[in-house]
Amino acid sequence: MNLKNSYYILITLFCVQQTNPVFSQQDEHPVWKATKSQPATLGIDQGSKSFALAKLKIKVLNNSQTLSAFQPLNGDAAFDYTPVEMLAKRDRNNFFHIGDINVGLKRQGETHWSYYSSAKDRKKVIELSPSKTILAAADITPTLGDIPLKVKRSWENAGGDLILKFQLTNPTGQAIEIGSLGIPLPFNNNMDWKNLNQAHAQNVFFDPYIGKDAGYMQVNHLHGNGPSLLVLPYINAGFEAYNPLNSDPTPKSITFEGFHEWMIHSKALAETEWKGVEQWNMATSTLLKPNESKIVALRFVLAPSIREIESTLLKNDRPVAIGAPGYVVPLDNPVKLFVKYHKAIKNIAVYPEGALTVSKLKDTPHKWHQYEIKGQQWGRARLTITYQDGIEQTIQYKVIKAERDVVNDLGNFLTTAQWYENDKDLFGRSPSVITYDYEEKKLVTQEQRAWYAGLSDEAGAASWLAAIMKQVLQPNLAEISKLKRFVNETMYGHIQHREGSQKYGVVKSLFYYEPDTMPAGTYRTDINWKTWSAWPKKEADNIGRSYNYPHVAAAHWVMYRLARNYRNLIQEESWDIYLDRAFQTSMAMIEKAPYYAQFGQMEGSIFLLVLQDLRREGFTDQANQLEAVMRKRAEHWKSLDYPFGSEMPWDSTGQEEVYLWSRYFGFDDKTRVTLNAILAYMPTVPHWGYNGSARRYWDFVYGGKLSRIERQLHHYGSALNAIPVLTEYRDHPDDFYLLRVGHAGMMGALANVTIDGFGPAAFHSYPSTLANDGISGDYGTGFYGYAVNSGTYILEHPEFGWLAFSGNLKVAKNNIEVAIKTASKGRIFLAKENLWLTTDAGEIETLTYNQTDKSVVLNFNTSQSAMVPNFLLNVNPESGYEIEGIKKDKLNRYEIPSSTSTLILRKTK
Repeated sequence: MNLKNSYYILITLFCVQQTNPVFSQQDEHPVWKATKSQPATLGIDQGSKSFALAKLKIKVLNNSQTLSAFQPLNGDAAFDYTPVEMLAKRDRNNFFHIGDINVGLKRQGETHWSYYSSAKDRKKVIELSPSKTILAAADITPTLGDIPLKVKRSWENAGGDLILKFQLTNPTGQAIEIGSLGIPLPFNNNMDWKNLNQAHAQNVFFDPYIGKDAGYMQVNHLHGNGPSLLVLPYINAGFEAYNPLNSDPTPKSITFEGFHEWMIHSKALAETEWKGVEQWNMATSTLLKPNESKIVALRFVLAPSIREIESTLLKNDRPVAIGAPGYVVPLDNPVKLFVKYHKAIKNIAVYPEGALTVSKLKDTPHKWHQYEIKGQQWGRARLTITYQDGIEQTIQYKVIKAERDVVNDLGNFLTTAQWYENDKDLFGRSPSVITYDYEEKKLVTQEQRAWYAGLSDEAGAASWLAAIMKQVLQPNLAEISKLKRFVNETMYGHIQHREGSQKYGVVKSLFYYEPDTMPAGTYRTDINWKTWSAWPKKEADNIGRSYNYPHVAAAHWVMYRLARNYRNLIQEESWDIYLDRAFQTSMAMIEKAPYYAQFGQMEGSIFLLVLQDLRREGFTDQANQLEAVMRKRAEHWKSLDYPFGSEMPWDSTGQEEVYLWSRYFGFDDKTRVTLNAILAYMPTVPHWGYNGSARRYWDFVYGGKLSRIERQLHHYGSALNAIPVLTEYRDHPDDFYLLRVGHAGMMGALANVTIDGFGPAAFHSYPSTLANDGISGDYGTGFYGYAVNSGTYILEHPEFGWLAFSGNLKVAKNNIEVAIKTASKGRIFLAKENLWLTTDAGEIETLTYNQTDKSVVLNFNTSQSAMVPNFLLNVNPESGYEIEGIKKDKLNRYEIPSSTSTLILRKTK
């Protein structure tokens, strides 16, 4: 979708921002106006039949035999898995309902695929007699147009579970190839006209594991509590592809991501709409000979909770795979894979050949097969496991460079390819790290969405933010020399006011569209400037958008840390000046942007980091001021059931800050509510793109090049939401689920970085694309999450044994030896001892844990003495560990001479 086609979406988004708490204005959408004049074809007025199963209950419409209700048997009567509140609006042709089917086929000798849908021109189906296990059945051929097949559908009860079954028969005298076979699953993710309480009570999010015969879909309540509905393959229904139902007229917006279908066969689409795109799985078809039939079926099962999805899969004899630490594999750090199924493994294949090496390790005590997966070739890779019964399971990996190399490549790309220097720039943007178009290999200095080229908002600020945050992990003198100029010449004084009544206020964009006040020829003529997003100067100068302040606060904070902890990196101002600017920026957000400051901010954790450093430095007055205003915000969130709004009616980025301040002030109920909400939209599945990928689907409109409403894979929300999840894990180190989700989100910030270091807005999930977005967009906001939160996690799992996430672990008799593999090598959590080590300067190369005396030996990188006069090590006092003979500084850090190669931590209590 180009910008012209997305204009209506942008207008809708703009209107929504101005109206709270209403979620959208969908009733005014042209689609709904048009449908009113169309005939109703679903047959709601013909009534329905109700059926109760062991844990679910459904209503089947008499006319179409599609579902009009789908609920837990003993759940909230107001909750329904189907968009029931829209049933009377969606009762026309082309609207999909659960029970529909899409088929693409060609007869023997034909060269083109023909497509048929039970929703396209709906006709009354022919009811068939039910039986003891068949709840309702019909010949649905009449509603599939002139399809050359005979198609029957049945709703069945199999041991208390709901089955949706289709029988496709070829009654003709020639073979027919079915090249696409999709089962629409329009679950209720439409939040139109709902406030946050209603949405969390009534709506769901659904995520796929596109894993062939082992695949499934999980459908979770927004609040994350209660059962999770699982859609499983039952008969010949491997989950081959996940296709958006873009032909469904229900208008998409920030309150509606759209519906999807479960694709069993996808060859027809792979040869047409998706041609040239590398799919997750090999596209297949099925050939029906004359008078031959094929049955396909899905099973609907309730897992007791999100955390019990995998145990429910095992109880239903489904293959389960658990990656430790996941499915993003750095070239220098193999990962482990644990697989369990009731049938033996026949074969394991890798595509592309040689991209991964798979080594069999010893099975676990409860017979999980254990493998080491080593990345050999950068890029996507697929593992296909074939079991003795013919079942196939695919697992999607992404092989990346070493974490350290990815981060260094990123820093280099940002400060070279994305470096903008132009003394004649009319908008005060030089020098800077500016938005970049990777497809065209050029800087974005003009855009109809002003903020893209304006160095503020997420899509404008994110590139320079990433470049600055990179220095927290791997300070680089050449990069810092450029970034100091940006901070002193462009950010402080242009993006942020440095004097006057608006001092410390942050503008929305330095770039604006105002041709009457600018020299002739300033603006490109090939851009459509007739849109609300081409801000005039007055709008660009507005300082009332709170979300622009964390970026600037983070930059000041990084400058403080570099000046405070390193030698000769920052000398233009003293460290306390930068810390004060971070404080003043934090306060300015509250004072100058009060409306949006009521919501949790993306990167809002920076305010807690600033507060902690103010306290450590003894700046008590400033710390008390900042804490007071943050408490007021947290108390407001405490008063709300679900405080997860933003500029958007529902969002997935404010949770980061809501969680952290709620935890800080002891509002435990709100931390629990926030964490559960995060886990509802942040799944763990054997697929690098979805594992730990926090839900976001509208920011390709606000921060991408290919502009459309679409599930974004590892948008910045992944790494930001990893902050509360990993924080919670450190509070509860026996909760392995949290570590899996949190670390996957953390690695999401690196997963999409290109081999030469470009960070894209996100990865496109549509099977017609399956590629990075072409523009840098808001990538850096997620990289902030990696910069402040990445760490190595070491644990002993009761089933899987000793594991290291972002570490290379070896067991040497009584010692656990771990090589640290994060970019910073500066954060380590040893779960068994609740030991949390962080360095403010210096790198830890290895950690060795003695299981007998509990001592911990650290080996440091001693090659940085020119920049690091002392290693500055923080040890959490709750762990009971101390270092003998090393003094602490005024910030309570162990100050270790940078010539020290090894030291020992002893557990004293």
